[in-house]
Amino acid sequence: MIMNLIERYLRLSDRIKEVVRGHRQRAGAVVILLISSVLGGAFWGGGETAGPSRDMANEPAVRDYTKAVQVIEDHYVVTPDKERLTRGALLGMLHVLDPHSNFYDRGDFSRMQDEQSSKFYGIGVTINQRNGKIYVIGVSKDRPAEKAGLKYGDAIMAVNGESAKDWTQSDALKHVRGERGTEVELTIERAGLPDYFTVKITRDEVPYPSIRNVFMIRPETGYIGLTGGFNQETTEELSEAIAKLKQEGMTSLILDLRRNTGGLLKQAVQVAEIFLLRDTEIVSVRGRDGGHKSQVYTSDNAHPEEMPLVIMINNETASASEIVAGAMQDRDRAWIVGQESFGKGLVQTVFRLRGGTGLTLTTAKYYTPSGRSIQRAYKDVSFYNYFNSTRNQNDSQNRGAARKKSGANHSDRDAVYTLSGRQMLGGGGIKPDTTVKTPEENVRLRDACFEFVRNLVAGQLIGFGEYRIRKPEYGYRLKGNEFPLTDQLMAAFREFLRDHRELQIEDAQVNTRIDYVRTRIRAELITAAYGMDVAEQFLVEMDGQTMQAIADIPKAKKLNDIARLRNKEK
Repeated sequence: MIMNLIERYLRLSDRIKEVVRGHRQRAGAVVILLISSVLGGAFWGGGETAGPSRDMANEPAVRDYTKAVQVIEDHYVVTPDKERLTRGALLGMLHVLDPHSNFYDRGDFSRMQDEQSSKFYGIGVTINQRNGKIYVIGVSKDRPAEKAGLKYGDAIMAVNGESAKDWTQSDALKHVRGERGTEVELTIERAGLPDYFTVKITRDEVPYPSIRNVFMIRPETGYIGLTGGFNQETTEELSEAIAKLKQEGMTSLILDLRRNTGGLLKQAVQVAEIFLLRDTEIVSVRGRDGGHKSQVYTSDNAHPEEMPLVIMINNETASASEIVAGAMQDRDRAWIVGQESFGKGLVQTVFRLRGGTGLTLTTAKYYTPSGRSIQRAYKDVSFYNYFNSTRNQNDSQNRGAARKKSGANHSDRDAVYTLSGRQMLGGGGIKPDTTVKTPEENVRLRDACFEFVRNLVAGQLIGFGEYRIRKPEYGYRLKGNEFPLTDQLMAAFREFLRDHRELQIEDAQVNTRIDYVRTRIRAELITAAYGMDVAEQFLVEMDGQTMQAIADIPKAKKLNDIARLRNKEK
């Protein structure tokens, strides 16, 4: 019976794959009809009586799927969750096609749309996992969480009575976010208080900006952290940030695209337009014959910004961010610093399905102005390895070996040259002009520093009352001398580790990474005192990639002179 069940599932998967692979102009309708019929009432909230239409119910694939689910319901050791079964079948089928085609249930699809609209509904906190618990890392000014009294270092033990034990950050966000005007109850454990307490907070609109930090990092050099994805307000945010820095004397710019995983194609094109002259190609999108319409996007800006530009990227820079970095590099408009980018050059079309769910299906590839595809190879690569291997592939040799092993097209790996003679390869990701690796973060040490500072700012360390922080001071501008780490404080940290063996940190580990420990403790103190944006500024200024970006401003100026000369020739 089990083998029969597997055979039926494989027949279903094959039928759906055939439809998806053969999609042309009717792709959306065919895929949606088939998936809708397969899912029936399980996902669409139609009740037990809801199901596929009469015509679709006669499809062999649908009949096979229905029978397979019935066998599972009748014989599996526990009562199965039909929704999870169906979602798993869909995701498995889509991930056979490529790693980026995806199905979203109602909650996930709503969250994706919220992030692209530059806002969502929640309580205004940044939360993350530390030492196996979910903690409040930052609280946004004038948002519901701040008004309710939540603070840096608060541990969320439960949401609406449901234990948060073993939750990931994603799990916590799903429970904390919700519809505007609805109420969420949090159970909080706070350092210094003997008992848990609960707080009820009404959800409201929370901004989700693309640009998380704007400041002058050196005289005449501005820094813009475009690290929050590309949403509907990205171009407007960037224009405002540039105008602000110009008023402060900026003549050169460092644009940080690290950890920016992408977003809206239109916004990526408009961001590139800010720096590229009219009629300059930015990106081309090419679909299969008879499928997605091919299109070339060019700048429409008669008066682009002409200041020297350095762009920072790393292996989490992907998709829309790579469009911007690739266009700037191909056109000799920016010097690129950091690590090779992720390598996502696939275009997904969003299909809205019934019941508030959605499907993203790869329908085209995009190419940089020089014609290179930056899509990383995914053939014969597991889903897990595709999304995790970049952490250990920070050099071109490793990337090249991975491309060769997985059978990347030769044409995708051809060398191309910019007008200044810089060589670039397709089929991987954006390779920086200056490669700067960053040491891997020691999560256990990071979490130990957090736990120490959490207790320190709550006044729990005897003799260090001056470090107690009751409320953050928003809008603070760093001077550079905040929270110097004295020998006494570092000794207190080591003693704290000895008293909290559960943190599993020995003195030898601290000695090995002492500079990292000092930076993390100061960053945590600045977060508690002034908020996450100010702490991010501190970390950026301490970062080796940023230091290299500053050092490479003269190289960016030379490229900029080439670009300006070319513009005059036009």
